[in-house]
Amino acid sequence: MSLSQPCSFNLINTTPMLDHSTLPLLVTPAGNNSWLHCFDEIKQLAEQTLNKIGGLVFRGFSMQNEDDFNRFVSAFGQELLSYDYASTPRSKVSKGVYTSTEYPAHQVIPLHNEQAYTLSWPQKIWFHCVTPSEEGGETPIADSRLVYQKMDDSVKNKFSEHGLLYVRNYGNGLDLPWQQAFNTDSKDDVEQFCHNNQISYKWKADGELQTKQVCHAVAQHPTSKEMVWFNQAHLFHISNLAPSIRETLMSIVGEENLPRNVYYGDGSPIENDTLTHIRQTLDKCQVSFKWQQGDVMMLDNMLAAHGRSTFKGNRKIVVAMAGPQS
Repeated sequence: MSLSQPCSFNLINTTPMLDHSTLPLLVTPAGNNSWLHCFDEIKQLAEQTLNKIGGLVFRGFSMQNEDDFNRFVSAFGQELLSYDYASTPRSKVSKGVYTSTEYPAHQVIPLHNEQAYTLSWPQKIWFHCVTPSEEGGETPIADSRLVYQKMDDSVKNKFSEHGLLYVRNYGNGLDLPWQQAFNTDSKDDVEQFCHNNQISYKWKADGELQTKQVCHAVAQHPTSKEMVWFNQAHLFHISNLAPSIRETLMSIVGEENLPRNVYYGDGSPIENDTLTHIRQTLDKCQVSFKWQQGDVMMLDNMLAAHGRSTFKGNRKIVVAMAGPQS
């Protein structure tokens, strides 16, 4: 993929952010222009390059707070999505804008494509750095095409053939309660959502919920037609937990009632060496940069996976999504 500037602009400048990667492309104002003054060129650039490069970082455009961010992402003309069928804790900031995953600062969030554990996902996702952390806190990214290319053929073929079965057990203090995951207190609404999205469900004796859904493991990008690695097997699998936590959970609730787990689509277990290979391949493809206050990163969610590094100090990143796909 060429690193050359995709076209000529008067109000913005573009340059590769990293010497060793085309991802992401850094976009800065030419002069002291705000994003409002430059937006026509920003939108044109995104339309021409996002589905080729996979990610853009906008820096220096006077993006000071969540309201500025909301106006910026809304200007692209797509309705912002609510965070439905959630898998991690987040807080709503405003309509269509949420905090990033609220996991403890010492916890790494592995690379993943947003909501790749479902049959419907956002095509675009934006991240806005309101407050960069004192240390760490990067949002690593990886080209999902490159991950697919580097994955062992036997793994790709088996994942492609069988797909993946995601199993979730909500609540009981172990994972998100179903009310938070589905944004409703109504069991009828949950059941309707499951029917509409090919999710099998079971209400357990204690009133909690279990869901199962068979999903893709690889996908074809709708525009570029390139194949991408697109699943969250390594993240949902019980092996993602620390051994002590894993053993405790297994002894208390058993495999069937784990908060989350994943299998091949036919229900057979995923081999440990396969999961190790997946994690190692993702690590090899990972790149990252230091957040600066006011930065906005825009990703094609199918072309670029994202994660989070550990950090110290205050850190506030907010997120928006648009362009539902299935």
